[in-house]
Amino acid sequence: MLGRMKGFRDWVLSQIVSKSLVSPTPLSGGNGFYEEERPNEDLNDQAPTANSVALPIPSGTSNSSANQSNQSSSTLQQGSDAEISQSQDSSNGRRKDTLAKVEDLQVKFLRLLQRLNQSKENLLVAKVLYRMHLATLIRTEELDLKRVNLSSSRARAIANHQEATGVPQLEFSCRILVLGKTGVGKSATINSIFDQEKATTNAFQPATDCIQEIVGTVNGLNITFIDTPGFLPPSTNSVKRNKRIMLSVKRFIRKSPPDIVLYFERLDLINSGYSDLPLLKLITEVFGAAIWFNTILVMTHSSSAIPEGPEGYTVNYDSYISKCTNLIQQYIQQAMLDSRLENPALLVENHPQCPRNITGEKILPNGQVWRSQLLLFCVCTKVLGDVNSLLKFQNGVELGPANSAQVPSLPHLLSSLLRHRPVSNQSGIDDEMEEILLSDKEEGDEYDQLPSIRILTKSQFEKLSKQQKEDYLDELEYRETLYLKKQMREECRKRKGKLLLEEQEFLNSDNPDDQQAPPEPIQLPDMAVPLSFDSDCAVHRYRCLVDSDQWLVRPVLDPQGWDHDVGFDGINLEISTEIKKNVSGTVVGQMHKNKQDFNIQSECAATYVNPLGSTYSIGVDVQSAGKDMVYTVHTDTRLKNIKHNIADCGVSLTSFGKKYYTGAKVEDTLLIGKRLKFVVNAGRMEGHGQVAYGGSFETCLRGEDYPVRNDNLSMTMTVLSFNKETVLSGSLQSELRLSRSLKATASANLNSRKMGQICIKISSSEHLQIALVAVFSILKVVLSKKEI
Repeated sequence: MLGRMKGFRDWVLSQIVSKSLVSPTPLSGGNGFYEEERPNEDLNDQAPTANSVALPIPSGTSNSSANQSNQSSSTLQQGSDAEISQSQDSSNGRRKDTLAKVEDLQVKFLRLLQRLNQSKENLLVAKVLYRMHLATLIRTEELDLKRVNLSSSRARAIANHQEATGVPQLEFSCRILVLGKTGVGKSATINSIFDQEKATTNAFQPATDCIQEIVGTVNGLNITFIDTPGFLPPSTNSVKRNKRIMLSVKRFIRKSPPDIVLYFERLDLINSGYSDLPLLKLITEVFGAAIWFNTILVMTHSSSAIPEGPEGYTVNYDSYISKCTNLIQQYIQQAMLDSRLENPALLVENHPQCPRNITGEKILPNGQVWRSQLLLFCVCTKVLGDVNSLLKFQNGVELGPANSAQVPSLPHLLSSLLRHRPVSNQSGIDDEMEEILLSDKEEGDEYDQLPSIRILTKSQFEKLSKQQKEDYLDELEYRETLYLKKQMREECRKRKGKLLLEEQEFLNSDNPDDQQAPPEPIQLPDMAVPLSFDSDCAVHRYRCLVDSDQWLVRPVLDPQGWDHDVGFDGINLEISTEIKKNVSGTVVGQMHKNKQDFNIQSECAATYVNPLGSTYSIGVDVQSAGKDMVYTVHTDTRLKNIKHNIADCGVSLTSFGKKYYTGAKVEDTLLIGKRLKFVVNAGRMEGHGQVAYGGSFETCLRGEDYPVRNDNLSMTMTVLSFNKETVLSGSLQSELRLSRSLKATASANLNSRKMGQICIKISSSEHLQIALVAVFSILKVVLSKKEI
């Protein structure tokens, strides 16, 4: 029996955790909303929002059996006497047990429902009662389960008796913090709730200029409103004032924190241009993300005329309200970087001519009585918070971005490992390209064997016929291609000869430490700075020099910058140097830094080239991911034992968030002639209990003039397996030179999930028709949006 009971309790706990039945996160939970700890009182902790309960109400939890509901009045009197005796015992120093406290709170809640004229069949009320019942089951011992099941009917009977006799008096208080922009109706709503003028209002200028507490009683409920000055709309000039108000409010509520926060917004001012994201971010920054946990959105001016739709039709009232509240909710989620929270929204209308029902209460266009609904939401939120405090649900989920829960994508790490890393020499030409260029040494230089050609002037060229012009340009292009091949070939030969000469001089020199004088620094071209309103353009601050130590440091241009001071917010570093004979090192990195974020990306590698053909390299990559850093150490071994075949293998170790991921790969490249290349690779990445497998096969066909002309056509097939799911994908890429002045680049990919992309780019230096087509397309899109 005990095993079954524990299993039931574990199931209830799993349901509550997974479906947010009892949200244990207090308002002050670890997010900086309150800097001082609150006293350990019974009913002072904060509550989650009432609409976070989304489960249906079982029939067996909200209603008692007929025998229990028809108990005699003597039994009811005994229950009341027991409650009085328990209260006396508590005053004498013996504290009540937790179940008795929860039952007292349930009795108060049921009494408040009667005073607010709310039915127990209300969906919100039923959710709160069911949530209280399940929360009590979790914290209840096995011997008290029968008592918990009988507490619901007993609490109803006690509430009816106490409300009928008026003994004891209902003691239930609630502190509410009011926030919002100026002129949205915060003070007017407070006056409407108390049905008397307790706060000063003004329709033409802000009426609240200081923080003040407004205390009153509504239907036996003691309410304390903390009225605050309104915020100004988001702008560069209002940030300091708004932040000063928020800091003063934070100091004011530090000793006596509120139970609920009401954030006000005018419904009639929400349109397509509405954006309060800067203000919401500032609130989150000052108070912490926990402030939104107990916040209720209050939409004033809810009886205003609804704007027409895009086609002139009348918009449905409920759909318009849903659209506006969803817009504000999205901004709140963006401000706190957490999409899990959903705040309830209430509608308010404070106009004196607002329609009223037969009891004199103001009603909305949808027939809802907003005053009692707002009080009900506040009561439910306060009661649920008190239950969390009594049952000590303190280990909740923190709001905001969960940086500690970030896990890198194994497929992304695997694709980074499989990426081909070419080994370049000091001249910037990789070994494969150098081999193609030097392979033409036996054929001789075709360019030197060509006969001389007469270069025509512009006037002479115009006199030629159309066919003669084409032949003349084709001949010049052919000679240019051969000349570029010759130049690149000569550079490769000079580099090899220079290396042999330096090695010979080093062996024959008596003083190997003698070095030649460094060359003069070379000034790089000026960078194009963004448009600015500055009177003087200080471009000279961003000029760069390339000196002998081969360090290249350049500022990173931010095209979104407004002026020159923020237009360069990063530094780019590049270096490629020869450490010693056959050993070279490269460093490429970029760093961005502003007042809040710091981002860095760098790749460092050291390569040893064996004259026999093998190449060994080791590298360290560093990349920032939010507030964490990703470190990757990788090694590669490239073997070239056969002339047209290159084998490669490598391993990697990645560290991220105190988690480690290891990977390995093998790769083989087959060259057929100078134009055809096949590359096949496979790899495996493992870490944190997960494994990913992948591989690819690539075929590349190059143009006849490679590497002078980079015409190529490549096709790649990729397979990736992760979490027992396999994805196949294929891609096709092409870069062609259609004519002397026209280039085209096309890429297409498709995977087994029926997802793909096609991209075609055409660039031309002569054909004006292509530019006119682009201009026509842009104008058509702009005009169509203007009509909408």
